[in-house]
Amino acid sequence: MKYYLCMVTLLFNLYNIYGQKIIDNMQLKCQYKFSYVSDTLAQKIQDDLLILQIGANVSKCYSYYSNQVDSIFALPDRDVILHREINRALSTKTNYPHKRMKAYIYKNYPQGKITVTDGLSLQDYIYEDDLNSQRWEIMDSMKVILDYPCQMAVCQFRGRNWTAWFSPDVPVSDGPWKFSGLPGLIMEAYDNGKQYHFNVIGLEKTEEPILFSETYVGSKKFEKTSRMDFLKAQKKYLMDMSGFIEMETGIDLSDVTPAKVMRYDLIEQDYK
Repeated sequence: MKYYLCMVTLLFNLYNIYGQKIIDNMQLKCQYKFSYVSDTLAQKIQDDLLILQIGANVSKCYSYYSNQVDSIFALPDRDVILHREINRALSTKTNYPHKRMKAYIYKNYPQGKITVTDGLSLQDYIYEDDLNSQRWEIMDSMKVILDYPCQMAVCQFRGRNWTAWFSPDVPVSDGPWKFSGLPGLIMEAYDNGKQYHFNVIGLEKTEEPILFSETYVGSKKFEKTSRMDFLKAQKKYLMDMSGFIEMETGIDLSDVTPAKVMRYDLIEQDYK
């Protein structure tokens, strides 16, 4: 099974290199454990693995698991592979490949901006955001993460109070998700209630292309939107998934979906 997944990854990497746009060359690869409260009513916590690729000019942050699904969808025999993976998951009682954080975040692309691609149901969206939009206050507290001395910084960002720990010994002004703007790599970040928590688990110097990922769902084209419009649509989707799906597909799922209730808080809360 491990050999099979390695072959899928290899095939998709080859497809990416020849079929998609190279926007920079990676110099540093960072891995973050991303944990978040997916159900505030039941206090259910989910985990993700985020990859941050840092190049000379551009960085890209995305979910390893979501990219794994996109990798399969990029292959010509994706239906066969997905069917096989679902059967394997059912027989072994393990998880089948499924998306977690759907956003792909490209910092300084275009220059001085962030490009974000994200998805709702059968449609993928694209919008621009501001780069280095957090207003950090650097504090005196210190701690060590992965043997790197780190310093605390705090900020208010889009409805949440955030604490970050950055390492000047890794001299790149970047971090997981949309975080950046500190004099060193952000190794850990969390909001006051720790509903969202990013924690670095690995750093690796490497040379690989950073690619702009295509969309493999719906019309296979990104729909342009704004950040605020996307957040409002995301809230609407989470409040009424059956209605959203019926609007797109004509399939009525009202009898099998839960009542209209927001079961978790969006990471960005300034859309309200």
